[in-house]
Amino acid sequence: MNRRNILIAGVAGIVVLAAAVWFFFIRSDAPPPASLEEAVAAVTDDTEAPEGDTTDTTAPPATTETTTASVGLDGTWMADQANTFAGYRIGEELASIGTTTAVGRTSNVEATLTFSEAAVTELSVTVDMTTLESDRSRRDGALRTRGLETETFPTAMFVLTEPIDLGAVPEEGESFAATAVGDLTLHGVTNSITMPVEGSLVGGTVVVVGATDVTLTDYDIEAPTGFSVLTIEEVGTIEVQLAFVPG
Repeated sequence: MNRRNILIAGVAGIVVLAAAVWFFFIRSDAPPPASLEEAVAAVTDDTEAPEGDTTDTTAPPATTETTTASVGLDGTWMADQANTFAGYRIGEELASIGTTTAVGRTSNVEATLTFSEAAVTELSVTVDMTTLESDRSRRDGALRTRGLETETFPTAMFVLTEPIDLGAVPEEGESFAATAVGDLTLHGVTNSITMPVEGSLVGGTVVVVGATDVTLTDYDIEAPTGFSVLTIEEVGTIEVQLAFVPG
């Protein structure tokens, strides 16, 4: 093999090796940010009739008005874990790789929501931080004793401190936007936060998504850097997707 062919083969080998390293070790399987569109799609998929289901779903003639506005949503709603998650997003710089976004989520979330006419009067969300999972098991293991220190602080909690006035009782299929003000307890520290939220009523399920930025030092969190993780951003994002059904 002449020198030119050896050079070509060497370059091709490097390209193949680089592609393999990227695919198996560098590429990120982190999910995109929580969105109302994706949340509604998830709930809709779960409520659609199975293929081949011949059950007659034709509603009988209505004798009274049964819109959401007349019936209302008053009462307590509970989280459906199948379509609920909470988690974090934060930028990090990995050795020899560069900047990427770390995303960890869990569906081990307990939440309750209370409606009174067109207002949300109570909302509490409790997250089992020990079950957070990302696309890297090494990261998840490190967070048990460093950073979030989930072994020491196994739960995070948000409690609404101001009612959310939606202006009108949500109708089926309509979306709404609001701001939730409450106390966030994370890493053993409690601070008041505001979280923009979006929601919709889908097939009898109230779907809510929201996200807000938090500064690590506000919660006494020390970024767990090391040999493979060079830097972690000082500000991360907490995001939730909550699906509520009547309690």
